[in-house]
Amino acid sequence: MRATGYKHHGFNVRELLLRIKGVVLPFAKKNVVMIIAGLCALVTCFIVPPDSEYLDYFDLKTLSCLFCVLAVVCALKNIKFFFSIARRVVEIFKNTRASVLALVYITFIGSMLIANDMALLTFLPLGYIVLKETGKEKYMAFTFIMQNISANLGGMLTPFGNPQNLYLYSKFAIDNLEFMGIMLPPFLLSVALITLCTLIFVKKEAIEIKGDRISLPPVRLSVYLALFLLAILIVFRGIPYQIGLILIPIVLLFMDRRALLKVDYPLLLTFVFFFIFSGNMARIDGVAYLLEGFLQLDTMIASALSCQVISNVPSAILLSQFTTDYKGLLLGVNIGGVGTLISSLASLITLREYAKHNPQGTRDYILKFSLFNFGFLAILIGFMCILRLF
Repeated sequence: MRATGYKHHGFNVRELLLRIKGVVLPFAKKNVVMIIAGLCALVTCFIVPPDSEYLDYFDLKTLSCLFCVLAVVCALKNIKFFFSIARRVVEIFKNTRASVLALVYITFIGSMLIANDMALLTFLPLGYIVLKETGKEKYMAFTFIMQNISANLGGMLTPFGNPQNLYLYSKFAIDNLEFMGIMLPPFLLSVALITLCTLIFVKKEAIEIKGDRISLPPVRLSVYLALFLLAILIVFRGIPYQIGLILIPIVLLFMDRRALLKVDYPLLLTFVFFFIFSGNMARIDGVAYLLEGFLQLDTMIASALSCQVISNVPSAILLSQFTTDYKGLLLGVNIGGVGTLISSLASLITLREYAKHNPQGTRDYILKFSLFNFGFLAILIGFMCILRLF
């Protein structure tokens, strides 16, 4: 009897462990950067024990703006608003080259409005559907790579296009026109480079897109667009962020609770961890001295290179503690979004999406990804260095 009971008990324990493993491992793989950020924050907490100064680490406005934008975008995505617009644009074109350009431009523009990671989550599946249904899977890797570059570089023009932009825009209180003036030259060059690459690497082949159009619910669409406008006004300091933080969740709680559940909370938590990490690092004398010297050589290049190792968002948060050259820092953490797979969190989203559809081609994808991204990185840095001479 005891042996039987022990076996039964052991089976339940093993089953429980397997279930936990089945939940924890996928979550960990999906949120590697958040976990690393949490570990980095934890380590620095032993070096700089928690005290009252920790409260000054957090930028509540940045976190609130991110939450508001992400929540509204999730609601719009649930009614297939972005998918409907993108599909309609693609249906206008009749060949592969024009369709891929449309996908890339949609992602480019989308990143300016709904942030780079959300643009990729919205439009990468569309790229897959269009190419798969038309038998043009051979362009899948190239299209995904260009969409990824478009998302990272397209978002540079607006304060809310990239998370690091929102942070620096808020921290240094940058004027709206000045912000866009700083980012306009690399933005225009990025558009030209992306267009040129697509014209060179995608042939003009006949393409046909099938499927019914999506009917959008008019009431929900109107309310969500109004909330989206509210979120944008908050980002541009037109309305206090506290209003959006109260109003948007209340409206969505009644109209679409799923949107609140689908918000990228790991991204918000990643910001919290990096706020702790960067705040603690800034209080370590040796680190402060090293980073200040590194940035004095060239803020733009130093921050762009930093992104290749610790990603653009933590680079912006950490390096902003050691420099007042917000122009160089802003340029560097945006240009630095291309390069390695970890230079931007959005790049990991693209890799995950591609591997899901074509796991056998992952190695080839990473090779092509690296060639294009480092090419863009070198050209953009070189261009901005030359521009500063005039």
